[in-house]
Amino acid sequence: MVTTLHIGIAGTHHTGKTTLARRIEMELRATGLTVTRTGGLAKRAAALGFPKMTRHTTASTEWIITAGAADVLQAELAADVVIVDRTPHDAIAYLLAAHRHRDEPIPPAELDRLLLLAGLHTRPAIYLATVLDPAIPLVTPTGKDPDWTDTAFRTDVDRQLHQLLDGRGIAHLSVGSDDHAQGVRAAVEAIANATVTA
Repeated sequence: MVTTLHIGIAGTHHTGKTTLARRIEMELRATGLTVTRTGGLAKRAAALGFPKMTRHTTASTEWIITAGAADVLQAELAADVVIVDRTPHDAIAYLLAAHRHRDEPIPPAELDRLLLLAGLHTRPAIYLATVLDPAIPLVTPTGKDPDWTDTAFRTDVDRQLHQLLDGRGIAHLSVGSDDHAQGVRAAVEAIANATVTA
């Protein structure tokens, strides 16, 4: 049985995750690999009625983690590589930032359970974490949640994500807005190396 390889891409909104994922996908497809991207979890969660952004809850976080895991398992059925556009740790970073925004503590047992759940569903060959560049203007698409443009919240999500990855000892490559080429190169090399050793 051939193991499907994963590339995890994390980051706060509008930091180039999807653009990065598309570039990696294009490069990997050029090598003959079958590649699938997962994503769109926040939009699906909101459509079901789960709160998001500054209203993010433990329930919405758990739904995003488990729905994302199900998406990855389904993608594995037909792909050599699955690019996970929004990792489980994204959802936790949004939850941490939302609780700080509302000045509400998270019950430690709930956070521990979510961290355990995220750990069970995180196994990328390479983990890329985009870095927020405050100098890049945020263009708001029509119909976006007003929280989408909340600079302080967005900055805190970025901070929470990187602190979470560092604090949990999760090996990752930070990718700035001008480092996409480096991120693409690192992802392609990680997949090539993992394919050789598999």
